[in-house]
Amino acid sequence: MRARETLLCNLSAERSDFVRFNHGRVRQAGSVSQGYLDLRLIRDRRQATATVPLEGKAHEDVLRALRDSLDGLPEDPWLLVNEEPQSSESVRRGALLASQDIVDVALEKSGKLDFVGIYAGGAQMRGFANSLGQRNWHEVDSFNFDFSLHGGGDRAVKSGYAGFEWDAKVLAKKISSMEEEMKVLEQPQKQIAPGEYRAYLAPRALGEITGLLNWGGYSVRAQKTRQSPLLRMQEGARLSPKATLRENTAGGIAPGFQGHGFLKPDQVVLIEKGVLRDALVSPRSAKEYGLETNGAVGSEMTSSLDMAEGSLAEKEVLAALDTGLYVSNLWYLNFSDRPAGRITGMTRFATFWVEGGRVVAPVAAMRFDDSIYRVLGENLVDLTKERELLPDPSTYGARSTASERLPGALLRAFRFTL
Repeated sequence: MRARETLLCNLSAERSDFVRFNHGRVRQAGSVSQGYLDLRLIRDRRQATATVPLEGKAHEDVLRALRDSLDGLPEDPWLLVNEEPQSSESVRRGALLASQDIVDVALEKSGKLDFVGIYAGGAQMRGFANSLGQRNWHEVDSFNFDFSLHGGGDRAVKSGYAGFEWDAKVLAKKISSMEEEMKVLEQPQKQIAPGEYRAYLAPRALGEITGLLNWGGYSVRAQKTRQSPLLRMQEGARLSPKATLRENTAGGIAPGFQGHGFLKPDQVVLIEKGVLRDALVSPRSAKEYGLETNGAVGSEMTSSLDMAEGSLAEKEVLAALDTGLYVSNLWYLNFSDRPAGRITGMTRFATFWVEGGRVVAPVAAMRFDDSIYRVLGENLVDLTKERELLPDPSTYGARSTASERLPGALLRAFRFTL
């Protein structure tokens, strides 16, 4: 380094197995071992960045190009990096099954069913280092098996299994449950008129709603500019006392540090018993608004969202629902009124009509339009004791380390418009 220069290095690497299934057969399988290094050179509040693979041309050439580009760049008024080195190391070894064994189990349990899905598992590594002497390392073994069963027409049931310790019994139980749901889907569909119905949102359905709220809901920048979908909560509105959400870095897959060298606390309480609490504050927002950063990434989105459990046992969900809709998945979500926290979207895959605590018929896809203040507020009856780890299945460029851990939600009313 030359005088007045600071270099930040961020490593993203993985050793992963991938298996793609279709029509109950393996269609693609392989392994990926890759790593990329993001270099950020800073001098006199000017910065330039580049990404290079760990293999290839010498990094000195990249550093020279970054140095040359700094002279023509303006100063960044909101640049903030950690100048007090805080090193750390976290290595979480898991118990993952070999991909060939996973193939054998999946094909055996799915039999002749139209089994579709993708398995991704292995070690994910994230590292940070700077020229000030800071070193951070994060390595975790995890897997995510995203799959579905398909029948004729548009009949399908979706599920998944993710975690750090593989258990073949869990996969077998999930596939068996999906088989039972497929049998129900073979029955004639029940037509439901628009209106409000008692409903149960399975964790994956609830995850679509919390995922949409992640676009600005917990961001201090969105709150300061009054663009948050939780704007009414900033003004005093509350959700149900049963609703507590945290950024639980200690319990997720994502690393406990971010690209500017700031460490993340184990937890940030976002909503506590229905009341809006702390926001996610990135270094740039901290600089702009005169706040302390809590290590949030630049987008100020959660990486390890965690919703507290309730008191409803999963095995008692149908009895507690009694009569209404069991919703397994949602899709095509968007805000119908962002400042008011209103969300619209569609049901997807297996949605069932339940009477007297018993599944009686499948229901065609329907559109809902409801408010977060009703779904997680006045209409929230209870949440399940059991929660599901839902990693982001994205593999564009690399496996994502983002995840959610969510319960299911029993609602006394959910509004359907079409």
